[in-house]
Amino acid sequence: MRAEPAIPPEKLAAIRAPFLAVGAEAVDAPLLQPLGLLLDLAGEALRARLFVVQAEGGAETCLRPDFTVPVARLHLDRGAASGRYVYEGKVFRAAPDSPDLAEEFLQIGLERFDAGEAAAPAADAEIVAIAWRAAEAGGRKDLSLWLGDVALFAAFIDGLDLSPSLGARLKRAAARPRLLQAELARAGQPANDQGSDPGGLAGVLAALSPVEAGRMLEEVWALAGVEPVGGRGPAEIAQRLVRRAEAQRAPALTLDQAEALRRFLAIEAEPADALAAVAALAGPKSKALKQALQVWTRRLSHLSEAGAPIAHARFATALGHAFDYYDGLTFEIRAQGLGPDRPIAVGGRYDGLPVRLGGPAQAQAVGCTLRPLWALAEDAR
Repeated sequence: MRAEPAIPPEKLAAIRAPFLAVGAEAVDAPLLQPLGLLLDLAGEALRARLFVVQAEGGAETCLRPDFTVPVARLHLDRGAASGRYVYEGKVFRAAPDSPDLAEEFLQIGLERFDAGEAAAPAADAEIVAIAWRAAEAGGRKDLSLWLGDVALFAAFIDGLDLSPSLGARLKRAAARPRLLQAELARAGQPANDQGSDPGGLAGVLAALSPVEAGRMLEEVWALAGVEPVGGRGPAEIAQRLVRRAEAQRAPALTLDQAEALRRFLAIEAEPADALAAVAALAGPKSKALKQALQVWTRRLSHLSEAGAPIAHARFATALGHAFDYYDGLTFEIRAQGLGPDRPIAVGGRYDGLPVRLGGPAQAQAVGCTLRPLWALAEDAR
């Protein structure tokens, strides 16, 4: 286990202060987390970073890689309509440069849950501003704020007039550059003669929500006496079956659609300029995209009022996170000395996660996490 160096107490207190100032409830999460659930919710891309713990005779678990999912579960278990939760503790992920070695590092974060959409732009601004103030408290002078939006990507895809299966596949690939590039590479290829809809069991599962699909697959396993192994949960396996069938049968992007998507993904500029560039790509069927852009107009106003450095921020349409549960605003706070692969803070909106955990359909959720050590100026370590 590779542990990070200790953080000077006075610096840690300064970084922690913005998180505590909002009066959020301090919570913790169990060190061991259910492996299958995390893979179902966060996506297969996370698997390589998980440190799996094999429990003899019990369910497969992993060392806590993050706090967001367990904090969301805690909130739902309480049955509260809204809440703010702050946490601080060690998390564990496999090191990118050595998959067999686990990294142990301190993470501070805040998760906010609301009952209605009206709070969303202001809640987003609160979270981004808190993360920015905490990062600044570490003493670095090379910080930058990066913004993105998974929902904006989804709205753009809806405006391309794609087949339902191809549109769904592209949305799932929102944070997967390699998968998106694979879709762009096969643009112009003729559709498979078998049609665009998956058949058999995959066809049945495709019509269900991830949770419902997982439950149906569990029923099939029970009838067949099958015991799954390997850490993948039923919802994840069901979605993999659907995606495989779709990939075999779904049509590819046309060359014009692929070019439009490339132009969208290439947008990176100051927020107002980037959003104007997105608007310029909107077609006649881009109602959802225009609505999403209107939300961003309000969000930028709230961000500026909250103290986020909007005038010097960057908006990148391709910005996403490895965790699949993000479905709206995404953001990162980066340091030039660390590079884009080691953001000091990350966060965003994940309204769909509480719903997937059995929460109400109108649930609203946004949060952020910060790695205090990376926020420190070099001479303060």
